[in-house]
Amino acid sequence: MTSAALTASSNGAPDNVSRETRERLAIYVDLLGRWNARINLVSASTMADPWQRHIWDSAQLLPDALAVGGRMADLGSGAGLPGLILAIMGRPTVALLESDQRKCAFLREAARATATEVIILQGRMEALPPADATLVTARACAPLDRLLAHAMRHLVAGGTALFLKGRSADEEIAEARKTWTFDVHRRPSTTDPEACVLRLENISRG
Repeated sequence: MTSAALTASSNGAPDNVSRETRERLAIYVDLLGRWNARINLVSASTMADPWQRHIWDSAQLLPDALAVGGRMADLGSGAGLPGLILAIMGRPTVALLESDQRKCAFLREAARATATEVIILQGRMEALPPADATLVTARACAPLDRLLAHAMRHLVAGGTALFLKGRSADEEIAEARKTWTFDVHRRPSTTDPEACVLRLENISRG
């Protein structure tokens, strides 16, 4: 699937997703529901509509993720959102960074069950060796100023950051600019009218 081929329908679900990919995503959703009953992977209330809240929300990053070559590092991956979803949908060379041992166990099982090749790195983002990624992603991980500190540890020079953010995006951008310089492209989320996607480039401190 090319980035040009992926568009979103009115409910946030991408068009042109193959049946095989949807079946692998369905395996992930089933596994998420079963594991979430035992460990806190996502808010229980979001499991009323996991496709909209988690799958299609993550999938909207795929065109940008495919446009950047090299390794992708998903910071604070948790349940694999968005990193594992993007890998299931065809983004190659994805590393999932997660500190919680139980969540890493889920990631390993979800990767196995969906036949998805990913690299799972267990440890705190600030303590793990640099991932040397050309692209970092994150969803509901940390405020932007702190997130950029983690991103810069794991990005190669000239790398790109792709973040899903909520209603506080403007405030977070303003606060981050006190410490960081960056170019930011913002677009509305396809799944949440109060959310957005931030693509940051030319990131530096100061």
